[in-house]
Amino acid sequence: MMNMVVHPIEPVYDKDSKILILGSFPSVKSREEGFFYGHKQNRFWKVISAVFSEEEPKSIEEKKDLLLRNHIALWDVIKSCDIVGSSDSSISNVVTNDLSVILDVADIRAIYVNGKTALKYYEKYIEPVIKRPAICLPSTSPANAAWNMNRLLEAWSVTVLEQKCQKDRNRK
Repeated sequence: MMNMVVHPIEPVYDKDSKILILGSFPSVKSREEGFFYGHKQNRFWKVISAVFSEEEPKSIEEKKDLLLRNHIALWDVIKSCDIVGSSDSSISNVVTNDLSVILDVADIRAIYVNGKTALKYYEKYIEPVIKRPAICLPSTSPANAAWNMNRLLEAWSVTVLEQKCQKDRNRK
C-alpha cells in the first residue's frame, strides 16, 4: 500500500563540513531507528569508517561524531514521498529537502549521492536549482548485490579520499 511518508531525520552537518553525502530516502529501519542507514545489512557505516580508517560506529552519537570529525555532512535528497516500505522503485510524489540549510552554513566542496535513485531525484529536482552536479557513488544498500564490500570500498575510497586530498592541498 502506498504511504505518504515525511523524512523524520535531521541532517548532520556543521560549519566545518566539506563533503555532502545524500541518500534518497530513509528505509523503514532507519525511520524506526531515527537515524541514517539503520538497516543492519546496509554497508554505509562499514564503508565510511573503513575509508577513514576508523572504528565502525555503533551508536547514533558515534555515527554523528565520525561524520563531523571527517568533515562530512549527511542527509537525503527527498523530504517526503509516497513509498511502499523501503522500496526505492515505488517512490512517487517527491518533495525534496532544501539543501540551503547545509549549503548556507558549510563550505561544501563536493556533493556525492549514495546510489542511482538519489542521483535520479537530485538531477531532476535539486541540481537545476543549485546548479551543482553530484558525483554518484555505488549504493551501499544490500539490494546492490553486484557491488561486494571490496568494490564498494575501492569506489568510495578513491572518490572521497581524492576530495580530502584536494582539500588538504588547498589548505597549504
